[in-house]
Amino acid sequence: MNTAEILQFPPPTGGKEQRVADTDDGYTRIANELLEAIAGADLTARQLKVMIAVIRKTYGFQKKLDRIADIQIAELTGLSRQNVNKAKKELLSMHCLMMDGNRIGPNKELSAWHFTNSLQKRDSVSKLKTQSVSKIETHEVSKLETHKRNSLKIKENSNTPLIPQGGKASKFNPLDIPIPEWLNSNAWAEWVQYRGQSKKPIKTALTITKSFSLLKECLDEGHDPVEVINTSIANGYQGLFKPKYPVRNKPAPTEQSPHWNSPESWKEFI
Repeated sequence: MNTAEILQFPPPTGGKEQRVADTDDGYTRIANELLEAIAGADLTARQLKVMIAVIRKTYGFQKKLDRIADIQIAELTGLSRQNVNKAKKELLSMHCLMMDGNRIGPNKELSAWHFTNSLQKRDSVSKLKTQSVSKIETHEVSKLETHKRNSLKIKENSNTPLIPQGGKASKFNPLDIPIPEWLNSNAWAEWVQYRGQSKKPIKTALTITKSFSLLKECLDEGHDPVEVINTSIANGYQGLFKPKYPVRNKPAPTEQSPHWNSPESWKEFI
């Protein structure tokens, strides 16, 4: 009886040697507080590499301190010897590392660690960046405000009536427009006054023309223009409206009727 043999091929790794970390191959015993302090320390990338390398070369061999050459740290971290030496001196000045003769190791007295010099340098760089960003933002805000002011000026100018050269803009007065003979002047003056007190003043001659036209239609249909105006004022309307109630059969006063423009004649009619 024939049997098939199953061959397990390793997954492709792109020609690189597969590396897997395992404690069976060795590990470094380090206190959690020290590891957390390193994680939260204000260290540069070079300083962090050197710090970890020193821990590997000491705690990794169950030693607190040891003689470690710069070339050893350089080979482990990939840094140049000059950068290793510089970062090591910085860590010593910050008391993250300590020396005992020619031996070096991590300083387990975490309260002695300080980063004043490092923070000052970083703060100065951060301030410069902040100032630069602030200047840019201020400039952009200034441009935006200028654009808004110019837009408002253009809008205001578009709504401003043309002024003759050498003259001044005169305020529009609705009462300067002549009213028709059939319209009661006192009632119209009260309507203009009411609109002004309601902060909705009549601003254009066209509005007045349309109002006269509507009131004339009311008159032709038998409604008293005075009552139309009084109704709008009493109800707080901003416009004039034709009455919805029907007109009585009594004919409305005409221009030929005596005292046709007087309120008394319209009282009789209503």
